[in-house]
Amino acid sequence: MKTLKEIKVGQTVKVVKVHGEGAIRRRIMDMGITRGVEIYVRKMAPLGDPMEIFVRGYELSLRKADAEMVEVE
Repeated sequence: MKTLKEIKVGQTVKVVKVHGEGAIRRRIMDMGITRGVEIYVRKMAPLGDPMEIFVRGYELSLRKADAEMVEVE
């Protein structure tokens, strides 16, 4: 299983599944990260957290703890 946290800057991936439970999972899905959507990793913060991604036409900053819940291919 590969997660969004492991993806390097400049790569594009497709979401397979969003893990997690309750409010955390709902928050991630409300940001537009749902099964089948493509995500482009734009950049990382100097210390690696958060990461900036491009999803559904907009830029989004995502903590690595949240990115770890997103399974990608």
